[in-house]
Amino acid sequence: MSEENDKIAKQGGVAAKRAVQSRREFLRATVLGGCAVGASLLGFLPVVRGNALALRPPGAIKTPDDEQEFLAACIKCGQCVQLCPVEAIQLADLDKGFGIGAPYIDPRTQACDFSCDGLQCVLACPTGALRHSINYPAESRMGFARLALPDKCLALQGKGFKGQARGPDYAGKLRYEEVDRWSPIPVADYPYDLELCDLCVRQCPIEIRIAQCAAGKPPSGDPNQCPPKKAIALEPLGPNGAMMPVIKEGCVGCGVCEMICPPQPPAIVIDIRQDADNLQRGRS
Repeated sequence: MSEENDKIAKQGGVAAKRAVQSRREFLRATVLGGCAVGASLLGFLPVVRGNALALRPPGAIKTPDDEQEFLAACIKCGQCVQLCPVEAIQLADLDKGFGIGAPYIDPRTQACDFSCDGLQCVLACPTGALRHSINYPAESRMGFARLALPDKCLALQGKGFKGQARGPDYAGKLRYEEVDRWSPIPVADYPYDLELCDLCVRQCPIEIRIAQCAAGKPPSGDPNQCPPKKAIALEPLGPNGAMMPVIKEGCVGCGVCEMICPPQPPAIVIDIRQDADNLQRGRS
């Protein structure tokens, strides 16, 4: 009889231990869940205030300091994502902290190269979160380029560049007129051999359009596609052949210069808190 009592006591002890362990696991899960919710709310607050900034697709209704109108208008439908020829547009996940499900662009990974002359993302937007009032790339105000790390700029060092701009494993795409007018190809499939690195100017979609228009060949045969102002240029700096990238008023912040810049981190980046109109107002 005593053996049976001992057995029952042991079983009761095991059950008690399991109950304690279950309570601990429940409390741990509750605490972790609360932390996750708290972190999510911390990420959500800037969205509510309209200052959860990110590089948005062309035409986004925002200012350099406020995105509240854009985030309120965007229904996170993903239409702009589906139509982008270079797959530059992504939908923000929970960890981004700037408008879950809202479209954004990571220019270093894949910039907007305006492969679609008609701004298909704008045309696809059903709510006007991407303003239907813009028709051409030069009218975009996504951000403004900035030479953030001059010491990394190859042109400033008077150096050239040979090879794949971002290495053989880089998956980003660009449209190369001499290869295929309409189909973007991997940057890794287009090696360069440049006496002086000018990739930020050479691949700038605005500068490409300016050159095409100067040659009497505007994109899609439409003169309205011709940008009115230059976006970027290399200007001499000193007697050793060094050239400095200078951002011009026609920069729309598409991000191609940041994407194509060979150094890591890139010498040139997009400042999402500036755009051409904002800078003009500051100077006047």
